[in-house]
Amino acid sequence: MTATVSYYEVRARLVARDEIALLDVREEDPYAQEHPLWAANMPLSRIELDAWRRIPRRDTLIVIYGTHAEKDLAPLAVTCLLSLGYTNVHLLEGGLESWRAAGGELFRDVNVPSKSFGELVEHERHTPSLSAQEVKALIDAKADVVVMDARRFDEYQTMSIPSATSVPGAELVLRARELAPDPRTQIIVNCAGRTRSIIGTQSLVNSGLPNPIAALRNGTIGWKLAGQTLDHGAQRQAPTASAANLEAARRDARAVAERAGVRWIAFESLATLDAPQRTTYHFDVRTPQEYSAGHLSGFDSAPGGQLVQETDHHAPVRGARIVLADDDGVRASMSASWLAQMGWDVYVVTDAPAKAFAETGHGPVLQPSPPDATEIAPTQLAQWLAEDAAGVAAIDLTTSANHVKRHIPGAWFAIRAQLAQALTRIPQAPRYVVTCGSSLLARFAAPQVRDLLAARGVQAEVYVLAGGNAAWFVAGLPTEAGEQNLAVPRTDRYRRPYEGTDAPASAMQAYLDWEFGLVAQLARDGTHHFKVM
Repeated sequence: MTATVSYYEVRARLVARDEIALLDVREEDPYAQEHPLWAANMPLSRIELDAWRRIPRRDTLIVIYGTHAEKDLAPLAVTCLLSLGYTNVHLLEGGLESWRAAGGELFRDVNVPSKSFGELVEHERHTPSLSAQEVKALIDAKADVVVMDARRFDEYQTMSIPSATSVPGAELVLRARELAPDPRTQIIVNCAGRTRSIIGTQSLVNSGLPNPIAALRNGTIGWKLAGQTLDHGAQRQAPTASAANLEAARRDARAVAERAGVRWIAFESLATLDAPQRTTYHFDVRTPQEYSAGHLSGFDSAPGGQLVQETDHHAPVRGARIVLADDDGVRASMSASWLAQMGWDVYVVTDAPAKAFAETGHGPVLQPSPPDATEIAPTQLAQWLAEDAAGVAAIDLTTSANHVKRHIPGAWFAIRAQLAQALTRIPQAPRYVVTCGSSLLARFAAPQVRDLLAARGVQAEVYVLAGGNAAWFVAGLPTEAGEQNLAVPRTDRYRRPYEGTDAPASAMQAYLDWEFGLVAQLARDGTHHFKVM
């Protein structure tokens, strides 16, 4: 029988800053409805793909929970993690219900540690901001103003403030002087909602930039609620910093990091941080393009702005050590300054020679080998479908958003952890073909499909589509779009009220109201260790 850990033991470890990974193994949407502050979402559907990268030390204390409604998820996750070599895996005694019954605070939405920290920063530092109407008046008057969008570039392209330039979070201090060389220029920092606007604005303020600086209050949500028009498909990106501006940014970022309690580690001494009883994350905070072109061995890509925004995703082991690297002396220091204020033990790499940034590509793949599977080529599946579509059941395990956008004709969307439910909805067939974006998740799922069918007395052949949906699309084979074949509800992803362009005003306002209440929730929870400088 799997050992259990109580709410009180989990809380005691969080308060003591001892290492712990508290994992919610439900899909993202139910996770986003309510969860403890430091619970990280690691759906059962993807554990084999994510665990070794996100929880690098195999003897980490892991505590898993689900709910009574999904009582089988947590025990299955325990079994899966044990099979992956983890040795210290426990169930949360009584599941999420016990957390609530004990008076534990529960939070809504995703990336809550970062969002609640951002609210605390504004609360304590009174981060300057301007309303959507005020910013629009400045733009319309052609005032001396520069708008910097602190989100990822793809988010910026989806919708942006007119005239805004993309300057993702960690790039702000590095590049702001290029966009606003005159200290009299008004700088406006925005994101979709509040967090990255607040952190970005306060980054520039903390670094001592002489310009007047303000956040766009409530970001693009505030802009839309004010009835103002957004741009779509913008391409403006910040220029490279000049030598003089780079040196000034490096000096300022170092000073900010020192005040925050960041420590430095020489490149040659990195190995001294490795300890058998300590989890250490290594992140390169530059852009994904720079990382792919060349990075330090053993470092994962985590652009600084997103790392601060999504710390629970990148570092689910609370109490772990984090080591950051860049090649400019600015982005790692600024990112580290925020992580230190969020209670992390954080270091920045210094003196890394250019030749050390020698590894290219997307970094190491930390996943177990998938089970053997009988594969079929896309052309073979296409032939089967053309000859007898009813004789083939295609099961698509890609994300629901990707499935709805484009999928193999007749394919059924399913969530891997809900395959038993999905197979009761999918018409029985003599052949089943499992696919996903690349076929990797499908290979892990195919044996489950075979076993579930056998348990129901169904004799059928089970195949994996070679190369997955990507191979089907590359081959130019027919596709369809829409939700006509959903074998299970689309709970794999929580729809953020601040993404896309079609969120209702009521949902956007409700999201802002929720953010405003996070500071009070932090106070009630009492496990955060945030200290705003």
